[in-house]
Amino acid sequence: MSHEQINQHLSNWTERESTAEAMIPLIGRLYRKNNVVTSVYGRSIINQSVIDIIRAHRFVRQVEDSELSVHNTLPILQAMDKMELGRGHVDIGKLAVKFKEEGGSLDDFLKREIGPIIGQYQTQSQEDAENDTKDVVLYGFGRIGRLLARIMIEKAGGGNNLRLRAIVVRQGGANNDLEKRASLLRRDSVHGPFNGTITVDEKNSALIANGNFIKVIYSPGPDQVDYTQYGINNAIIIDNTGIWRDEAGLGLHLKSKGVSRVLLTAPGKGDIKNIVHGINNDWITSEDRILSAASCTTNAITPVLKAIYDEYGVEDGHVETVHSYTNDQNLIDNYHKGSRRGRSAPLNMVITETGAAKAVAKALPELKGKLSGNAIRVPTPNVSMAILNLNLGKEVTVEGVNEYLRDMALHSELQKQIDFVNSPEVVSTDFVGSRHAGIVDAQATIANGKRLILYVWYDNEAGYSAQVIRVVNQMAGVTYPIFPKRVRG
Repeated sequence: MSHEQINQHLSNWTERESTAEAMIPLIGRLYRKNNVVTSVYGRSIINQSVIDIIRAHRFVRQVEDSELSVHNTLPILQAMDKMELGRGHVDIGKLAVKFKEEGGSLDDFLKREIGPIIGQYQTQSQEDAENDTKDVVLYGFGRIGRLLARIMIEKAGGGNNLRLRAIVVRQGGANNDLEKRASLLRRDSVHGPFNGTITVDEKNSALIANGNFIKVIYSPGPDQVDYTQYGINNAIIIDNTGIWRDEAGLGLHLKSKGVSRVLLTAPGKGDIKNIVHGINNDWITSEDRILSAASCTTNAITPVLKAIYDEYGVEDGHVETVHSYTNDQNLIDNYHKGSRRGRSAPLNMVITETGAAKAVAKALPELKGKLSGNAIRVPTPNVSMAILNLNLGKEVTVEGVNEYLRDMALHSELQKQIDFVNSPEVVSTDFVGSRHAGIVDAQATIANGKRLILYVWYDNEAGYSAQVIRVVNQMAGVTYPIFPKRVRG
């Protein structure tokens, strides 16, 4: 290779960096002014670095027949910036690929593809913007609570969104309790550092994260808080403690002033609706006061099972979950009320039960009684895998199933729930931070006649938290039209 050719590679890279840098202010302005959320094939590009934006474009080559360059998407952003858009989710990657196929005038193309939000921008006062947000309170501040906080803080600033107003915890006993809470939000051994700044306001018992004032309330019980004294009204409480899971227990929250609805981040018991967003979120009504977001495993497998059931039928099957250990287990051997869970989590694979297979039927009644399930806890701190061993209603091939699930991941109404990877080298840590409910590993798919085995990765913390936020958005009435309208079938 000549010296000129070698230099050309670097020149091409620096040119892409320059183009991506030009995209950042456009992405930010569309989000903060117009409340337009931009992405590239489902991967958000808001508040991302130059390298992250280039990487999002690079991903497209794994799922489409051609490369996607920042040079293709920059003109789309520039045109959108001049169109006085109303709020919406716009996948500029899919628009760019489609425009490359169709050609013609870019303005005319965008009028066809995102026409309903063109010219719909409405100026809002600060007071109106605050009135359009929905107060949210996190009851508990463990692994899921802190990830929910990170997501809501990240998404604040676009207007018409969820507003994290408070965190409710029990007094930790330390004199520097607030600082310890802030430190756990600031630093995470699995998910890395918080993307921004956090200040501790001891005087007002609050954390200020990226400008968001978050009151820290100490309370011994869910029915013993008057949220209105903190200016919090009609709030949605996200209970991520797992202590109360039935209507009687969760109903205690509704006895506190300022609370309108409650969402549980665990499977609900009794008649509580277990919601898997993308599957049965249309069950949510304005009359529902208490809802459950089911479990991480149920959220991971139900969308894939729904896709397979709709296309091929499912006679029966078994779900085996290979799950990272959780805080419920012991670091070293010690007493535990559950079988086997008392043994050291970092040193052992632990067979345990899971209700996820049965729980699928609560969101997808078509599969009631058709699935069995079990779980193996393994010595990893995050990212789990579900192995779906299914007997189908028709014969399938590996290629046919993978192509179908790839299409579902890219172009269906389940594109936020199902992701798709086709690499022989991926391992669990590659999926840390994924906000999809589950990721189909195409290289591991096995098919033999009517027998199908699928391997589905999932970040049991971040992916589940993203699903919870989607449910809360719907409960709060925070919805966005999605473009382009390219849906399978």
